[in-house]
Amino acid sequence: MILGKIQALRRHPVKSLLGEEIVSSEVTERGLTGDRSAALLDLETGHVASAKNPYLWRRLLTLSAAFTERGIRITQPTGTLLWSDEPGVDGVLSGLLGREVALIDTRPDGATLQRSIPEEVLRHGVEVEVPNAVVEFGRAAPAGTFFDHAPLHLLTTATLDGMAVHSPRGVLGAARYRPNLVIRSDGPPFAENDWVDRELAIGADLRIRVLIPTPRCAMPTLAHGVFPPDTYAYSLPDRFNRIEPLPGIGPLACAGVYAQVLRPGRISLGDVVRTV
Repeated sequence: MILGKIQALRRHPVKSLLGEEIVSSEVTERGLTGDRSAALLDLETGHVASAKNPYLWRRLLTLSAAFTERGIRITQPTGTLLWSDEPGVDGVLSGLLGREVALIDTRPDGATLQRSIPEEVLRHGVEVEVPNAVVEFGRAAPAGTFFDHAPLHLLTTATLDGMAVHSPRGVLGAARYRPNLVIRSDGPPFAENDWVDRELAIGADLRIRVLIPTPRCAMPTLAHGVFPPDTYAYSLPDRFNRIEPLPGIGPLACAGVYAQVLRPGRISLGDVVRTV
């Protein structure tokens, strides 16, 4: 059964920084080439920096990263470029973010991040320090990578459009939710829920297995490049798709799904996505 076609491909070379749109990529067990291949380590706390804690790290989303043959290219808010292999890169990033950080390319064993309680962020705002949980991430990802859970994140246009109907802005940009694969679909909103445990074929060779619905945090509500802050980016999935992504953890606001790679292959815009 055909589920849709690839409308957009996105990767985020540095965790929690803005990413880039691409037209094609090789996909291995580590996801799209270059995706989540680096992160910033908070030298004070030892946690990986993540905009899931907006009080500390919302300024990460003023920086964007691209994966190149030379390495990772980071664009500063002024438009000035910074390279991952550049001497002093840690000092520049620390100055921009107001905290001492180090750019790392391998996730330490047992690495953790801080995830603020989304409802508390919405209630008090991003300038107030709210309760957060310290979580170990990447449980379904290869060692050393910086994925939240698994190497691929899928989201349909039907889900985005279905939520946008209830938003006063009338649009919810996919970039807020940081998917790798945006799938043009004529199905109902949140049809991705029904893909869990199913194998999907994409293009000629790529095979993936959908693992769980994607729990949402406060991060989509923050300003993302041209997209201003928008609390509806969390409250709408919380209203219309509050489900239990894993047994025993209780219902959470979800949108999209995580997947693992069963057979590597190449993916390109326009590729058909179908069930196997």
